[in-house]
Amino acid sequence: MAAERERSVGVLVGEGAIKVVVVDDHKLFARGLSGLVGMLPDVEVVGEAYDGEEAVRLCREKEPDVVLMDISMPKLDGIAATREVTDLLPQTAVVILTGHEEDEHVFEGIKAGARGYLLKDADPDDLSRAIRTVHAGHTIIAPGLAQKMLQTFEEGGSAVSRLAAPPPLTGRELEVIRSLARGMSDRQIAQALGISEKTVGNHTSNIYRKLHIFDRTQAVVYAIKEGVIEVEDLEYRPPEAP
Repeated sequence: MAAERERSVGVLVGEGAIKVVVVDDHKLFARGLSGLVGMLPDVEVVGEAYDGEEAVRLCREKEPDVVLMDISMPKLDGIAATREVTDLLPQTAVVILTGHEEDEHVFEGIKAGARGYLLKDADPDDLSRAIRTVHAGHTIIAPGLAQKMLQTFEEGGSAVSRLAAPPPLTGRELEVIRSLARGMSDRQIAQALGISEKTVGNHTSNIYRKLHIFDRTQAVVYAIKEGVIEVEDLEYRPPEAP
């Protein structure tokens, strides 16, 4: 049955193609989304899953580059499945699928390791951009979600919101935290700033220590709260081809 389903999404993976797994418990939606993804240039659907447990199994087998993950599913929800997939395959980028921007579970998905979220009614251009953005190592966080993240942290009394007067960051640390907030990896930050990955790690450790924060999500919140980065800048847009 699984083999038949994988054949049905039409997959002969081309060399260099971005491998995508589609996960949604509504089979008609999953099939339709697979069809849209399969039409994108240099993108191939390598399988569909209809619950969280099947998603984890399929990702372990196929090792996709990108997973489009629904939230509400039987057996294992999308948040738990995202956490398992990202723990199992750190190189795989998960994009949470949600029906509306105010979905309260989206924030939990980001905390679980998702690289961003995609509205289910997104048009093909947005779908393509989301897949390519996360595959490039960046994060898709729309302004509405960023504001929600900030509000959630403040209401929860996070370490960031408790800082009455956070210690000043150096110019280089500000560059690093801006890059962290945009979802760049240590390697990408190192290349952009002309420093080593080890130096990036040292700067990141100093930032966390100074601000009493513990992860990149809180770095995003701090960057927004202190005006280090504009909310609108969090939605990464790849440069246009020349």
